[in-house]
Amino acid sequence: MEEKIMTRHPHDKKGVNIHKRKYDLMSQAILGALSTQTSLTHKDLLEAVEDHLQEQFDGSIPWYMETVKLDLEARDKIVRLTDRKPAEYALV
Repeated sequence: MEEKIMTRHPHDKKGVNIHKRKYDLMSQAILGALSTQTSLTHKDLLEAVEDHLQEQFDGSIPWYMETVKLDLEARDKIVRLTDRKPAEYALV
């Protein structure tokens, strides 16, 4: 049986249980994309993650990216820059 992780939500909403392997792949892709730029919009972040994972990820990349992105926000690894329109994300 594959190991799972319970994700967190930055606004204290309920997280979801996902496979740790998928979480690890997605978090590495998100953090990797953000490490190459000062900040990225949601659209640009999704495009970078899709480009990185398209051949090696089984599942909905947009859904998993949103779930893991929220978890990374809750764990203070990334931050949503709300003073910008559209909102952008950056490493903490």
